[in-house]
Amino acid sequence: MNSQQNGNPDTSIPTVARVAKDTIIELIYDPDQRKTGLAVSRHGGLWNIEQEVRIHTGETLIPYSPNNNLIANDCVLLPSKPEHHGDKAELLTDIAAFLRRYVDLSRTFERIAAYYILLTWVHDAFNEMPYLRLRGEYGTGKTRGLLAIGSLCYRPFFASGASTVSPIFHTLDRFGGTLILDEADFRFSDATSEVVKILNNGNVKGMPVLRTMQNRDKEFNPRAFRVFGPKIIAMRGSYDDPALESRFLTEDMGLRPLRKDIPIAQPDDLKREALALRNRLLHFRFCHLFETKSDPNALLAGVEPRVNQIVLPLLSVVDDPGLRTEIAERLLQEQSEHRHQQRDTVEGRVLAILHEAFSAATGPPLSIGDIADRFNKSHGAEYGQPVSQKWVGHIVRKNLRLATHKTNGVYIVPISEKPKIDALSARYV
Repeated sequence: MNSQQNGNPDTSIPTVARVAKDTIIELIYDPDQRKTGLAVSRHGGLWNIEQEVRIHTGETLIPYSPNNNLIANDCVLLPSKPEHHGDKAELLTDIAAFLRRYVDLSRTFERIAAYYILLTWVHDAFNEMPYLRLRGEYGTGKTRGLLAIGSLCYRPFFASGASTVSPIFHTLDRFGGTLILDEADFRFSDATSEVVKILNNGNVKGMPVLRTMQNRDKEFNPRAFRVFGPKIIAMRGSYDDPALESRFLTEDMGLRPLRKDIPIAQPDDLKREALALRNRLLHFRFCHLFETKSDPNALLAGVEPRVNQIVLPLLSVVDDPGLRTEIAERLLQEQSEHRHQQRDTVEGRVLAILHEAFSAATGPPLSIGDIADRFNKSHGAEYGQPVSQKWVGHIVRKNLRLATHKTNGVYIVPISEKPKIDALSARYV
């Protein structure tokens, strides 16, 4: 008779990672001996390797089998054992040197990537997470960059845009870690893509993706999949959704000749060196997870609040003032380019007309017809024919969400909408 028949449920749980009070538990895998185990740290960096760990909940945690396909086939990379990481500066120097040997990145992005790798190992100390992106045409080194950066991250899971969606959801839910996604250009870059849902929800803790499931009795039983965590992607272009775009720190590849010292074929040494660094990074996690937290002093002046919120975890682990300045300059440049693009949209042009008309504290209301006339005068030639009042009214009401009133048979934008117009304009200038 088994333990469940005796009324004592089996509490041995195959485990990838667990933080239980002051104890950190991590799955490890020795590829030479083909053995898994649990590295357990209970005293600020001191560790031992166990096959069973009983925690305060009464559960007994055991390691995943080494025959698990994700582990045995290097789809998910793990450390083999913790190794002393030295100090943070030394670890960062060795990470940057590794990246420089195997991939051609700009010096600023190389440093960003090194700190991002550190961030992945303590990412669960934060509630938001930025993403990294390598962007460029084929042959520009995107995939090599993913392999080099990804192989050092916390439990990297390698997938591509051509992968079946279901195992990506299940792997992220069970293994967590860092999603490394190649060929992330999707035909539809809005909510129609299942993988884009992971990118949309995966940067904020506590925002799972609901997917339709059925239980064994074929009852409708939706399941929440946890997708929060670091993500590094490679793609040729950009996404149409500005909110999704704001989550990325991007390196544009192929803008300069490839360094001659970069090996064309992936060397065997890359895997060996990456494993040694992952072992040191595991020790870094054991030593620093509990002391890691958001640093409000790292917030960047002039950057939109949303972008500051997303990038703050990275800035909180960056202790180099020069790099913080370079990140701020990069974000401000991207913010300026985005606003310039917004100004050239239909909404931006209509809003500019409204803002100019209402610039005085007490100006007359502006009719939809007046807005259409001014729009046609400034931009009509670009559209081939004059735009209609109905079309302008749709932009004002539906896209800009401004109220209109009908007065003497004419629709107007009342002066009471000026605060909304000013607030919207601040995002377009």
